[in-house]
Amino acid sequence: MSLSLALLLAAATATPDYGNTQLPDRRAEAQARALMGELRCVVCQGQSIADSDADMAADMRALVRQRIARGESPEAIRAWLIERYGDYVSYDPPLSGATALLWATPILLLAIGAWIARSSFRKRR
Repeated sequence: MSLSLALLLAAATATPDYGNTQLPDRRAEAQARALMGELRCVVCQGQSIADSDADMAADMRALVRQRIARGESPEAIRAWLIERYGDYVSYDPPLSGATALLWATPILLLAIGAWIARSSFRKRR
């Protein structure tokens, strides 16, 4: 075995795989899990990075855990990921011109449903 391969293997075994390994500090792990539940997998699109089995989600989980372990706040990590991947990575996108329709659609659907229900009840009388 060559020296470079041995060094690579030693480095791989010395650093925990935070994509699939919990942090030793329970409070830090709880922060990391809460944040991972709020971030969307950019590959799976319908799952959070906490639930996804995609390699990209594992990389994002590792990144979240590493940054939490270094003492970064979940808000700072979320902001960095949004800056890197766009608003789509967050299940709670900020209100902007691009996301206004996402925020308005539930209200519009509720109003349409109320109007249909009202019309239906008036016809029954």
